[in-house]
Amino acid sequence: MTVSLEQLQRCHFAVDLGAARTRVYVKGLGLVVDEPSAAAVNTRTGALIAVGEPAEKMTGRTPDHIRVVRPVSGGRVIDIDMAQRMLRHLLGDKLRRALRRKPRLRAAVCAPHDADPLARRAAIETLVGLGARRVEMVDTLIAAAVGCGLPVEQPEATMVIVSGAATTHIAVLSMGAIVTAVRVPVGGEAIDQAVVQHLRQQHELMLPSQTVRPLQLALSGNGLTTQGPERTEIHGRDVVTGRARSVHVDTAAVRDAIHTPLTAVLDGIGKVLRDCPPDLVADLADRGITMVGGSARLPGLDQMMSDATGMPVRIAERPDVCAVQGLGAMIEGRIQPMRIPDPLED
Repeated sequence: MTVSLEQLQRCHFAVDLGAARTRVYVKGLGLVVDEPSAAAVNTRTGALIAVGEPAEKMTGRTPDHIRVVRPVSGGRVIDIDMAQRMLRHLLGDKLRRALRRKPRLRAAVCAPHDADPLARRAAIETLVGLGARRVEMVDTLIAAAVGCGLPVEQPEATMVIVSGAATTHIAVLSMGAIVTAVRVPVGGEAIDQAVVQHLRQQHELMLPSQTVRPLQLALSGNGLTTQGPERTEIHGRDVVTGRARSVHVDTAAVRDAIHTPLTAVLDGIGKVLRDCPPDLVADLADRGITMVGGSARLPGLDQMMSDATGMPVRIAERPDVCAVQGLGAMIEGRIQPMRIPDPLED
């Protein structure tokens, strides 16, 4: 682990600051916050108008003096002050006061495995602003693996793919540590953008930015698999006239458009396997790959990964909350380190 389990068990709450959603786990209470990482701000007065789901719904629908901002990008805090304000409002006054009454308040937070010192410092300062006296950092890959029940502490290979909104992290874990890992700058947003660009170029159709998930519309049914519907009706705005228009889209063409950004993810998997020791690769042939993260729910993505790698691929039961649930299991003391027997004991 990034830090010892004993240190994590002293933490009172855990935070997963994601580009798409922010999640907070409080010891003894469970998951108390699961909201979009968005805040609506009045640029004239600096006042915070809304956070979370209400702010998300305002995207693309506000006057000029109201701006929807996202203080987290790619798992990194890019606006510390706004991230603190967003977290304060998401927690609420009652819960925030209860946390502040804790003696020497401690927090745990997820961090990407390749986060630079400035990114780590920004995450720490964000939680210090909430009253934390000490902040423990856990690698997102390890937290996600723990959250979906993988035996990361055992001397055997575990491969996990964390598909987020902005990035995809691929790693092989063993003995509670990362053996090899790679970060691919492709996530759910890039896949959605590929669909948007396809519809604009081939059908001269523009889709709403946030109110409609283009991926869910274009890939209804079985998604990336060939068993899905041949054509799907999409509603949007005509690029030339600006009027509302509906078109019937060939889903096979949409699948081809999505395969382009996903090629980078497949290349990342190949790199991790090439850098991994042969003994651990042999373990993966049987155990396969576990996918977590909100973008892991892309229909048919698991089958595509399995076809490309020749290994079984499974999606975690609740892939979007695995990281914060893993942090929660650590601070609650539900994870026990592997005990190496003493040969002198009889």
